[in-house]
Amino acid sequence: MNHGRKFGMLAGIIMVSGAVAALSACAPLALTTYGVGASTAVSHSLGGITYRTFTAPAQQVKSASLGALKHMGIKLASTEKGSGGDVLRATAIDREIEITLEPLSTNATRMRVVARNGGIFFDSATATEIILQTERLLVKI
Repeated sequence: MNHGRKFGMLAGIIMVSGAVAALSACAPLALTTYGVGASTAVSHSLGGITYRTFTAPAQQVKSASLGALKHMGIKLASTEKGSGGDVLRATAIDREIEITLEPLSTNATRMRVVARNGGIFFDSATATEIILQTERLLVKI
């Protein structure tokens, strides 16, 4: 076998190995995102923001969100009216949480949750749980 052919085979093996490694690193993330999104209709962005649209008026979603925070032992720091709707700010141990409730219609509300750990890292698990707890409380309202 000549050296050029050996080099070509080696380069091919390295490229395939690199592609497999890259794809396998993405698989857990893809499966987790699929599993969470498929079962609960919660969407995640790459920026750490978690979304959910509820078929409920904004005031009901706000009440359920406040109940979810209370149930989880997360302290409400402030509420304010933002340009896109109500903004709830809360704190937990090493977490800063911002919930934005945007009315889409009289009976549809988009909830956006950002949970930060240490200011720069996102905690999408906590954000997702806040949305799930809000959903559970909305069923009871």
